[in-house]
Amino acid sequence: MNALSKYSDHAYALMRFVAGFMFSFHGVQKIFGVLTDMAPAVGTQMWFGGVIELVCGVLIMSGLLTRWAAFLASGEMAVAYFQFHWKFQMGAEFFPTINKGELAALYCFVFLLIACRGGVMWCLDDLLHKR
Repeated sequence: MNALSKYSDHAYALMRFVAGFMFSFHGVQKIFGVLTDMAPAVGTQMWFGGVIELVCGVLIMSGLLTRWAAFLASGEMAVAYFQFHWKFQMGAEFFPTINKGELAALYCFVFLLIACRGGVMWCLDDLLHKR
């Protein structure tokens, strides 16, 4: 396993890029109705969630204001999980695989990790700090 440890920053940067890209696409779906039958009305909580997903996803993917964007995205996913998936129900609905909230829970913790670590490499934050 030590042979792989030298690539940990590269793997992390790829994970950041892919997570940001996928998250931003969820926003594109919500805001513009791309490849979905459901498009929330402008100004609703779901629409604002789509704006957060699009903007934060692009920022995370590009590594610009990475920590702030990831922190906001993590919080949005925590709200999504508790409010729309778990709904504080007990029994089988407590489990993410049953309440269909596993993606929200996973995104929440992936973005929390990104908020703690920052962009690391291949990110626009480096350009801001060099100025």
